[in-house]
Amino acid sequence: MNISENKNEDWMKLLASETRQKLERIKLGGGKKSIEKQHSRNKLTARERIDFLIDKNTSFCEIGSFTGYQMYTEYGGCPSGGIVAGIGFVSNKRCVIIANDQTVKAGAWFPITAKKFLRMQEIALENNLPVIYLVDSAGVFLPMQDEIFPDKEHFGRAFYNNARMSAKGITQISAVLGACVAGGAYLPIMSDETLMVKGNGSIFLAGPYLVKAAIGEEVDAETLGGAVTHTEISGIADYKFDTEHECLEQVKRIFSKLGHQPKAGFDRIKSTLPKQKLESIYSVMSENNSKPYDVVKVIKSIVDDSEFDQFKEDYGKTIVCGYARIDGWAVGIVANQRLIVKSKKGEMQLGGVIYGDSADKAARFILNCNQKKIPLVFLQDVTGFMVGSRSEHSGITKDGAKLVQAVANSIVPKITIIIGNSYGAGNYAMCGKAYDPRFIYAWPSAKIAVMGGEQAAKTLLQIQVASLKAKGEEISTEKENELLSQINERYQKQTTPYYAAARLWVDEIIDPIATRMRIAEAIASANENPNNEEFKMGVFQV
Repeated sequence: MNISENKNEDWMKLLASETRQKLERIKLGGGKKSIEKQHSRNKLTARERIDFLIDKNTSFCEIGSFTGYQMYTEYGGCPSGGIVAGIGFVSNKRCVIIANDQTVKAGAWFPITAKKFLRMQEIALENNLPVIYLVDSAGVFLPMQDEIFPDKEHFGRAFYNNARMSAKGITQISAVLGACVAGGAYLPIMSDETLMVKGNGSIFLAGPYLVKAAIGEEVDAETLGGAVTHTEISGIADYKFDTEHECLEQVKRIFSKLGHQPKAGFDRIKSTLPKQKLESIYSVMSENNSKPYDVVKVIKSIVDDSEFDQFKEDYGKTIVCGYARIDGWAVGIVANQRLIVKSKKGEMQLGGVIYGDSADKAARFILNCNQKKIPLVFLQDVTGFMVGSRSEHSGITKDGAKLVQAVANSIVPKITIIIGNSYGAGNYAMCGKAYDPRFIYAWPSAKIAVMGGEQAAKTLLQIQVASLKAKGEEISTEKENELLSQINERYQKQTTPYYAAARLWVDEIIDPIATRMRIAEAIASANENPNNEEFKMGVFQV
């Protein structure tokens, strides 16, 4: 390894280390005192519950750990969106697990909590995965009720999804380990089976205080909606237990008896490690992604045996397409090439930019993968489509539209990894969040925005200066530079992967070395759903 690669590796490892440090703080939820309070009530934390539930010697693939990061600071924050969620194995069955974190505002639902919860249900629906809900929530966070209660993608959509998943035959099990109140009471009752812990678990549409205010009745929580009440009187719940451990053991027993389902049938052979060292993935990209690099080096560091069969290798070179295997799974890879390349026509093409020929090639490759039932992996480091009269006269918008249409109508699973830039329409064409990837992850080096920071800041400055001058204000060079600095700082903050992950534009920020594992897990999850719709393309502009 040369000096340049050493610097690259140090920079990327530092970014990954910063991500891990942030994550360790997030995992404390509402803080150590809140965790101690949970334990004093003979209750486990959300993460402890999941650790106990999943099979030994297996890992939990967490999703949305950075949800709510640096949001709702006026209310003390909402680490991980107030719920811990992901994919794991319970009794050798791959499933989605969603656990309220009672240490975060008593497990109350913020707007971002609902968004994360619905995202996890979406993952379950798309991949035909059974769901375990570990319920311990005070319900809607009342100070923000107008932002979480009535709309289509708000709190109530969770119960709509309960019904839709049940109709599709997706198993849902709820373990009520704490409070389950108001509208949230429908969640366990719309599940296939409901388990409760005596003394801590409770289900009611209105708690004791609200009951007294509404009808004057005085009643304690256990009598109103505790485990004994609902297993012996109302019949709402199916099992009651003295401890959480006993309750979670019963969840395992239920899952051990689930019948096996047909698979999608994506091709898989015995896995082999890349020939390149896994850590070589750290050394490819330069600090701040400031220099060209060969994306094929990234690909060969994650695919089996470092074997990659390029499609149309010498045509449309700013997008690299080809076939490979990841952990034995056959995949089609679409990746932005960051090298400056030269076409056969003699045109110099900038790396990271989508030209007409590369859009054409990628669209055709996506069609091929759909024809062959091969999952698609997108590696994003894109600054957008080529602009200017030459590109416009050559029909760049038409070519871009073909690529966007191919991505939108693709029916094979799409997994997106944002490794560098993700700007403008390039984000769409390379299967950004709006184009329904089954899973979308970001490296710590990712930047997501409508355009690059420098261009955006200067554009915003021009607008702001023009507005101030229209009001009769004189703008000195010093004042203009100060405004530019403020705009640039604000814009740069909004382009970070943490800003994106906080809002669930990406499912998780991952260490680059985990890319191979995350893709393999994504395809394995997608393989659980055999019901692929018919592939149709619609009208192409030719």
